[in-house]
Amino acid sequence: MAGMMMKVLFVMVACMVVSAPYTEAAITCGQVVSRLISCLPYLQNGGAPSAACCGGVKGLNSAAQSTPDRQAACNCLKSSYSLYPGIKPGNAGSLAGKCGVNIPYKISPNTDCSTVH
Repeated sequence: MAGMMMKVLFVMVACMVVSAPYTEAAITCGQVVSRLISCLPYLQNGGAPSAACCGGVKGLNSAAQSTPDRQAACNCLKSSYSLYPGIKPGNAGSLAGKCGVNIPYKISPNTDCSTVH
């Protein structure tokens, strides 16, 4: 009887593991950087973002449709502050809006990306 209960328990656990939602971010930091590298002059110096920059912002926004993708993009953007010196937080925070894109979080080194949905 105990052996049968263990088998039933094992099957139940296996079913829960298999049916659990498993989602990974499909977007990589390399993709984020390649889409936004043309924004670096704006991020460092201000002014108006270039057409290529806004095209990258719009493309990134379209590519990051799931919560894991948006969180991955957020974390990549945060790490960019240390990779590319001179990025001004005010310019980063206003970039999406200047390109006509509404994103669900503020681009900032202080953003808690785990809260991005």
